[in-house]
Amino acid sequence: MNAPITAFSSGLARFGDVAVSLSVELGRTELPLRDVLALGEGSVVTLHRLTDELLDVTANGKVIARGEVVVENGRFALRIVQLVGAESAPVAAVSDLPMGISDKGIPA
Repeated sequence: MNAPITAFSSGLARFGDVAVSLSVELGRTELPLRDVLALGEGSVVTLHRLTDELLDVTANGKVIARGEVVVENGRFALRIVQLVGAESAPVAAVSDLPMGISDKGIPA
């Protein structure tokens, strides 16, 4: 998946093809070992995150954005709602996206 490259100086542009591992954490919880050992098919584990809270998006372990889960062509996807450290930064317009990337950030 190609992400839009915006506001990169020409010096940083050479790193545009470097792979970065993105992760989204749905939630966390702590359980006593006896409860973990008792888990089986059909078990439900309640997480600390509320359903209306934004999810953290991490790049190589560092939170870079927050977003919400959406479904795009039968797949889970994430709509970026807020960039961490750049709350006032504009989100790229659809016309600014590289060919093959939808406005949801999904390969078209």
